Amino acid sequence: MNLPERGPAQARIGIAIEVPEPWSAQLQAARARFGDPLAGDIPPHITVVGPTVVDEAVLPAVWEHLEKVTADMPAFRVHLRGSGTFRPISPVVFVNVVAGIAECELLEQSARSGVLAQELRFNYHPHVTVAHEVPDEALDRAFEEMADFDAEFDVTALWQYEHGDDGVWRKQRRFALRDA
Repeated sequence: MNLPERGPAQARIGIAIEVPEPWSAQLQAARARFGDPLAGDIPPHITVVGPTVVDEAVLPAVWEHLEKVTADMPAFRVHLRGSGTFRPISPVVFVNVVAGIAECELLEQSARSGVLAQELRFNYHPHVTVAHEVPDEALDRAFEEMADFDAEFDVTALWQYEHGDDGVWRKQRRFALRDA
C-alpha cells in the first residue's frame, strides 16, 4: 500500500464508511483467504478520503470540517454486489458499490475540500477492496469467489480512521449523517 510519509506531531488519517457486521467479518475473512497481508490491518470500508497526513494540531479543524460535511448529508442505503477490478492499472479486486454511488461521490467531494483538499491519483470510485497486491492467481480467485457477494446496509456516519505505528487502521471519531 502506498502511504504518505508521516513525521513527528503528525497523524495519518483516512475518512471512510464502515461496512457493518455481519458483512465486515465476511469481507475481512475473504481478504485473508486471498492472501492479502493487510487483511487484519484494514477493516472493510468504502474510502471517502484516502490516507492523508495532517499535523496533529490541525485535527480539530478536520473534525469541524467533517461535522459540517455530515450535517448536510442525509443517511442513505448502500448495496454491495459482485466483484470488480482495477487491473491492469492497479492489482486490486473489490466488491462493487451498486447503489449509494451518488451519495458516496457527494460525500467524497464535500469531504475532500477545505482542510482536506487534495489532488487524487485516480478518479474516485467507491468500492470495498478484497485483494490488493497479491499474486495474479489470488486476484483471479478473489474476482471469481466474490462475484456472488451481496449486502445492503444503511450508512449513518463517516468515520475518521488513524493509521497506528503498528500498521493497523483504527476508528477514531464518528461523524453522524443528518437525521441518523
